Amino acid sequence: MSLPLDAARLAVGTLTVLPVAPPHGVGRRVAALAMTLAPAAVLPVAVVVGLVVWGGDAVLAPPLLSAILAVAVLAAGSRGLHLDGLADTADGLAVPGDQARRLEVMRTGDVGPVGAATLLIVLSVQAASIAGSLDRYGGRDAALTVVLAIVVSRGCLVLGCARGVPAARADGLGSAVAGTVPAPVVVAVLGALAALGFLVHGGRAFAGVVLGATAAGLVLWQARRRLGGVTGDVLGACVEVAFAAYLVAQVVSPSGLWEA
Repeated sequence: MSLPLDAARLAVGTLTVLPVAPPHGVGRRVAALAMTLAPAAVLPVAVVVGLVVWGGDAVLAPPLLSAILAVAVLAAGSRGLHLDGLADTADGLAVPGDQARRLEVMRTGDVGPVGAATLLIVLSVQAASIAGSLDRYGGRDAALTVVLAIVVSRGCLVLGCARGVPAARADGLGSAVAGTVPAPVVVAVLGALAALGFLVHGGRAFAGVVLGATAAGLVLWQARRRLGGVTGDVLGACVEVAFAAYLVAQVVSPSGLWEA
């Protein structure tokens, strides 16, 4: 079986609810290519979420209602995987103790108060920003904004899988993909997303890529400092905060500095 097909199956099967056959093998080359293909793998789900935003505007639904529905559809389209990772990562980073204790808290899967509060805040930021985009730009533009935000946030996975970023433990998704993506590929993926965004939405999309990547980078910095590296949960947290950060950049612009 070819490397690209196995990588595509891994990316789609891991990041979406779309039914695909499992890859025949998950070596480091397959994992590296799968994480590189993440923006393309999630595109079908992104399009559906964009249609929810556009459709809500078309039927004159309140912007916040359309935004909440879009966030819910996105969560369903990814099995809630990234949201679970966000909550577990927040709880793990907040718990006192050593790295082993923090990783054990993350492994249990129970959502503590810090994880619950983090979920509420991040989801609220996402929904409020989508609603703000609807108010400011209208349904079609807001829908495209959401599609780009989803694609870019998944593109930020290459940061967590870059060479030199260690796995926090020897098992799990994080260990399979950690350190697999060469630095030039990381730069190429993020550069391509920034260029695509700039062509579509100008400076505000470019700012979204920068802010999204920065937010994901901050999560990774904390994970390395307090957990010793990345896990699958940490990668999910990176996706969610990058998504929120990209959306914030679309509705918060100093004096219209990067308005399209």
